[in-house]
Amino acid sequence: MDYREIDYRVEDGIATLTLNRPERMNAFTLRMKDELVDAFARINDDDDVRVTVVTGSGKAFCAGIEMEAEGHIFGYDEAEGREPPIEQIRDSGGEVALAIYNAQKPVIAAINGAAVGVGITMTLPMDFRLAGEGAKIGFVFAQRGIVPEACSSWFLPRLVGMQQAAEWVYTGELFKAEEGERAGLIRSVHPREQVLDAAYELAGRIQANTSAVAVAFSRQMLWRNPSFEHPKQAHAVDSRLMYLNAEFYDGRDGFTSFLEKREPVFDAKVSEAVADGYPWWPEPPLR
Repeated sequence: MDYREIDYRVEDGIATLTLNRPERMNAFTLRMKDELVDAFARINDDDDVRVTVVTGSGKAFCAGIEMEAEGHIFGYDEAEGREPPIEQIRDSGGEVALAIYNAQKPVIAAINGAAVGVGITMTLPMDFRLAGEGAKIGFVFAQRGIVPEACSSWFLPRLVGMQQAAEWVYTGELFKAEEGERAGLIRSVHPREQVLDAAYELAGRIQANTSAVAVAFSRQMLWRNPSFEHPKQAHAVDSRLMYLNAEFYDGRDGFTSFLEKREPVFDAKVSEAVADGYPWWPEPPLR
């Protein structure tokens, strides 16, 4: 896909996705949605990528939906004089959130400036959120007469608890990254010019001495298993993936290298291995 509103770069095992509409504070458009969904699918297929970092160009991370965009926010053409059946409507932020949720590699948000509306909800399925000092954040939907999107009603209470999520959503007030850090939304706060470097440092730690396949499976386990109704369901997934990794993937040399007192050789490919693991998490249908 021809990327016009994001920048896509891969270096040293890290894919950097930069929201690239600085003249509009990287406001979110349907075009940006399509590019992000395409980019995460591309990253899933690229075994040279171990971690993804998402950041913004210029002073902002993302100021929310583009209010002056042509066309309808849900992607259908109002000029045609008809709307699709409501069960077929999907919010564009949710399409991005689900693409990130299904990502096979860890995702780090380097929030270099304001993150408002979809600018913050799109980061909730990312594994880490690092932010610049004083960056403004807001779940401002109620102040615009709409409701939270991008699956944020599922993600946000899991990250910060129901009470804090309710306060931010019901008031729609802006708050600073430091408050988000205290509440557990933000992993760490840094001087703005250092946020991206801090994200790369964390990405480097994730890559160092670890198996790409083990990290890929572990990411899915941490995101999906807590939603099971009983720990036995997590036990079944744990058992199957432990067996697959130990017998067929990097676990084989992981144990052998430890006994032989040498560095392990992790050469299993995520694109090949995850196909064996994902059936343990059947996707529910969209209704």
